[in-house]
Amino acid sequence: MTIGDITPKRERKSRKSKNVDVVDEKAPLLPKRQDEDAGYDEFNGASFTGAVFNLSTTIVGAGIMALPATMKVLGLVLGIAMIIFMAFLTDASIEFLLRFSRAGRTTSYGGLMGDAFGKYGRIFLQICVLVNNIGVLIVYMIIIGDVLSGTSSSGVHHAGVLEGWFGEHWWNGRTFVLLVTTLGIFSPLACFKRIDSLRYTSALSVALAVIFLVITVGIAIVKLISGTISMPRLLPDVTDLTSFWKLFTVVPVLVTAYICHYNVHSIDNELKDSAQIRPVVRTALALCSTVYIMTSLFGFLLFGDATLDDVLANFDTDLGIPYSSLLNDAVRVSYAAHLMLVFPIVFYPLRLNIDGLFFPSARPLALSNMRFAFITTGLITIIFLGANVIPSIWDAFQFTGATAAVCLGFIFPAAVTLRDRHSIATKKDKILAVFMIVLAVFSNLVAVYSDAYALFKKNSVSGPRA
Repeated sequence: MTIGDITPKRERKSRKSKNVDVVDEKAPLLPKRQDEDAGYDEFNGASFTGAVFNLSTTIVGAGIMALPATMKVLGLVLGIAMIIFMAFLTDASIEFLLRFSRAGRTTSYGGLMGDAFGKYGRIFLQICVLVNNIGVLIVYMIIIGDVLSGTSSSGVHHAGVLEGWFGEHWWNGRTFVLLVTTLGIFSPLACFKRIDSLRYTSALSVALAVIFLVITVGIAIVKLISGTISMPRLLPDVTDLTSFWKLFTVVPVLVTAYICHYNVHSIDNELKDSAQIRPVVRTALALCSTVYIMTSLFGFLLFGDATLDDVLANFDTDLGIPYSSLLNDAVRVSYAAHLMLVFPIVFYPLRLNIDGLFFPSARPLALSNMRFAFITTGLITIIFLGANVIPSIWDAFQFTGATAAVCLGFIFPAAVTLRDRHSIATKKDKILAVFMIVLAVFSNLVAVYSDAYALFKKNSVSGPRA
């Protein structure tokens, strides 16, 4: 879906001529090219392929595991149609960001919000990135700990992969495993100053998501041949008012499935040719839509009405085929490794926005090694402690995460369009912007209600008994 035309007039020339040493609120926190003073090799621009992989990795995080459950509620036809629809809507919202950024000559999401709504608009955007990305990264670390070291809930212990392979030892305990992962994987990858430096790990991350998909498809085909899979439901099963309202509980999952807006400007700033950003966005959305549709289709086909909210949990049981245990472990390990490689891509814009929030007038972050190291170390420490020390952190971010994510993905781009500071929005643009805001607000209300109800129900069940 293309709303209007993006013509990056003299965009690349203007970026090359910028002096990165001049402090400018609208300047990118990371310069496109490094001066000789910066102390590292000249950067000639990111490739198209690397940009596609980085944006795809930003999109495909942990949310992929929740998509098969949406098929259980909506049915295959409506569920797949909604996945495709949200891809087009995301494309339109990113087009808004890019078009209004060009008009305002801004090269960051914060700069765009500052151009449209002033200093407080930029600060609000940076706070939303902080809340969303810290929450996402803590949840990723919790999931990695659950997969590798196991977890206990309601008095039942679910063994992790390492515990299943080697038995219970101090070195495969949750805290130690996460400490090694943080020091050995997260910290080195978080030290790159350019997002393009992560293109190879992003490619591997996408490959690991495809491995999960291939295993799921393979298992489904084997069970289809053996005749142990029944025909999946094509349309939602609506029998009463309760089942009708249940359809809307999947809206937050679908609305946040393609959130990647906080990384679009960083990727655009590093491209050799900024005219490529639109093809990059569309290629990444097409790739992720294909992975989403295939995962949803075959995940639901494989498990049917037994599909859990997190389909990864379905791979903790006997699949009813040879080598079931081995395939379960392959799925869980590939997923944990996928999240490890998604971590630095989500961490990158978090660090930039934290720097912009607390040091708005400082020189670019890439040119200050001390500030770069201080922010990186502080954020990784907070995320590690959040995943290990605060037991209810997941519950808190279920509320804040959904709200911040839809703000970043739809409310802010739509608000910039309606503000139309440069008088370039069409009537069609403004109608679509209103629709985005209504959908995002509705998604927030449903998410908050669902999470509050689930939390209340869990607490009432686990409360003290007479």
